[in-house]
Amino acid sequence: MNKHLLTILLAAMTVLLLAACGANDDSAKKSDDSKKSSEQAKSEEEQAKQMKEMQKKMDKQKVDNDKVVAIVNDEKIKGEDYNNVLSSSQMQYQQMGQDPTSKDAAKQIKEQTIDSLVGQTLLLQQADKKGYKASDDEVDKQLEEVKKQYEDDKKFNAAMKDAGFTMDELKNQIAENIKYTKYVDKEIKTEKVTDDEVKKMYEQYASQSGQDSKDAPKLEDVEPQLKSQLEQQKKQEQLVKHVEDLKKNAKVDVKI
Repeated sequence: MNKHLLTILLAAMTVLLLAACGANDDSAKKSDDSKKSSEQAKSEEEQAKQMKEMQKKMDKQKVDNDKVVAIVNDEKIKGEDYNNVLSSSQMQYQQMGQDPTSKDAAKQIKEQTIDSLVGQTLLLQQADKKGYKASDDEVDKQLEEVKKQYEDDKKFNAAMKDAGFTMDELKNQIAENIKYTKYVDKEIKTEKVTDDEVKKMYEQYASQSGQDSKDAPKLEDVEPQLKSQLEQQKKQEQLVKHVEDLKKNAKVDVKI
């Protein structure tokens, strides 16, 4: 079982929950609207068919779960990890209205998936070298936060089962995530966001939205959100640079 993909696990579990909720909503709508036209039914049937065909095309981009897709400093990355990250990227492309199975998109997604896995592996290897760890209390606390996304333990356990994860696997991934977060927070330094940078971003947003200054939200109302976004951008930029530096001294062998 993959060990570095807490974010993907949580996203998958959330999708399962939303799908279940959506199914309930659909059944309610059907009961309230029993006179749905044949045109609507035909349209929904065509959409379902298109989605099924798209899923088949996306599944063809996957590899065998046990296939070694890359080796990073003697640590093997398996197809199971690759397929999970790949699915997440494909979903993001679809949300942006793009076809993830087009030739250019498929190539880009493949490169992004490998880069993401290699980078994450290098960061976790460094976290291990520097002695970053997750305590049992930290793991239990974050586990409770995950459970809060669900109505009760029964639904949480059902989502876990549908996603194919055991409690031990989830705890291991939470521990990896905590270790990763500690390392990034302590080792990746960024410059402080300035007032001028916040103001510049505010003006860009106002301009892009086509709003007049009188219609746009006041700077002081959105300043915390803009500042947080700029901080995340700077953190990500430094993280990318850090990974590139780690690659210079690492042995990375991509197998696909």
